[in-house]
Amino acid sequence: MKKRKKFDPFENLVLDEYEQELEEALSKGKFVSDKNFQETKKMLEEAAKRHVELRKSKRITLRVNNEDLIRVKARAKRARIPYQRLIGALIHKYAEGQTKVEV
Repeated sequence: MKKRKKFDPFENLVLDEYEQELEEALSKGKFVSDKNFQETKKMLEEAAKRHVELRKSKRITLRVNNEDLIRVKARAKRARIPYQRLIGALIHKYAEGQTKVEV
């Protein structure tokens, strides 16, 4: 029976310029240990967890004028996307300040 060669993901790895700089700095010992590693690690883990929570979507209930909803659904259909995604995109653009609404 033939032995299977173990897959090495780094075998044909090509590093970009930035990655090459990091590799060189690492090999020259330019990186030093963080004296507060455990504290820093905990802080970064908590930040990452909060970031993940922010990226989750939230279900909402919304009352919309029926005529407006029909128009939004028609425009979404022409764009070949679900109307909920279109509404979500509009809310996102408004939240990011990319569009304005006059009331």
